[in-house]
Amino acid sequence: MELDILLKLMTDRGASDLHLKPTRPPLLRIAGKLIPIDVPPITPDVLSEMLIGILSTPQRGRLEEKLAVDVGYGVKGLARFRGNIYVQRGNLAACFRRVPFQIKSLEDLELPPVLDEFCDLPMGLVLITGPTGSGKSTSLAAMVRRIATTRPVHIITIEDPMEFLFTDDMASVSQREIGTDTMAFSEALRNAMRQDPDVIMVGEMRDRETVATVMTAAETGHLVFSTLHTNSAPQTVDRIIDTFPADQQAQIRTQLAQVLKAVVSMKLVQRQDGKGLVAALEIMRASPKISKMIEDGETAGLHDELESSVGYYRMQSLNQSLLALLVHGTISYAEAMRQASDPEDLSLKLRKMFPMIEERGGDMSPVTSDFSQIVELQQFKRLYEEQEEKNKLRLAEKDEEIEHLQGLIRSRDQQIEEFQARLQEMAQDRERLRGDYNRLRQEAQEKIDKLMERIKELNQRLMGAPASGTR
Repeated sequence: MELDILLKLMTDRGASDLHLKPTRPPLLRIAGKLIPIDVPPITPDVLSEMLIGILSTPQRGRLEEKLAVDVGYGVKGLARFRGNIYVQRGNLAACFRRVPFQIKSLEDLELPPVLDEFCDLPMGLVLITGPTGSGKSTSLAAMVRRIATTRPVHIITIEDPMEFLFTDDMASVSQREIGTDTMAFSEALRNAMRQDPDVIMVGEMRDRETVATVMTAAETGHLVFSTLHTNSAPQTVDRIIDTFPADQQAQIRTQLAQVLKAVVSMKLVQRQDGKGLVAALEIMRASPKISKMIEDGETAGLHDELESSVGYYRMQSLNQSLLALLVHGTISYAEAMRQASDPEDLSLKLRKMFPMIEERGGDMSPVTSDFSQIVELQQFKRLYEEQEEKNKLRLAEKDEEIEHLQGLIRSRDQQIEEFQARLQEMAQDRERLRGDYNRLRQEAQEKIDKLMERIKELNQRLMGAPASGTR
């Protein structure tokens, strides 16, 4: 049995993963379920020979040292595969994930249009998170492809192992693989800063040094994409901050609040028609309030804030995404409840929109012969119209209040202008009085001087009068 034959069978059957273990048949993951291939079990020796044969000398060394190694393996004309070969119970085992040559677009993956906006950011950090097998790499590849086809920039990817192969388009793309083109994420990131990048894609933020370097790259004017194994946007923020010692966390919160532009947390759920999986996404964007909450360490309130920011910022929680998929008939009620991060919260949201949904076992379709549902809709319409009328009255009251306040402001401005004019007039009067005072003072001084001269003259005459009478 050859590995290439198994990988071709995996591709033909539309499986996402191939599991190889000794003493049992290979397993394929199809639509989220593991299904055995109808072949004899693989012996340990055959499996070891099959896996060792695809490893390079450095990879064999890492396998002997770490007892596990990541590999990228391609079958010409078929697909690329991301594999992990590891030791279990003293024997080799492996798991391979299919990576198509053709990279799907965001539209093909049915991802929200807001992700297009993240591709147009000039700088900052965008994180794609979720558990293993949630579609992080596929979504990230779609975003890199979109940038490559629409922006004249230099994109550098750092991956372990290299998965999707990007071709130059409007952008120039440089791909580096850990162990082949560079030795470590942190080293590759430091080198990337000297390679004139505009966009940097880091396969995964695995350690503190990589996290710190990624944040520095985003802080110095680059657009950086990366992934984390977390289940929600608030958990992602906490995970990054907790990576650092307690005495550094305040600084990291401030830095993260400045550079983080978006967190997209993903989970794949089963389609109702049985035709594969679809992504449910939690989306958090860096609104001013979100950034302030991150900086202040108020991560417990992030979930409520992103749920209340759907309209303007197009954020959403995982439950809101599941609700949208359910309303559009993409997934079933049972699947939505099974995948919900908070089933009680999702149940409450559903009952607000479909009051009888749980009594009907999740059926949202109306019963055509039930007139009460028409009455119920009419009641909803009446309540909506009443609420609209109340909103209009409130808006009118607010407009009147604004007009009143604007009138007060205009009146106050007029009073200030009058007061300033009065001050100017008083200043002019003061200058005029000061001039009159100086003039009168000068005239008085002149009169005093003349009077003193007259007195002096009279005194001289008086003093000279007796002397002339004696003679």
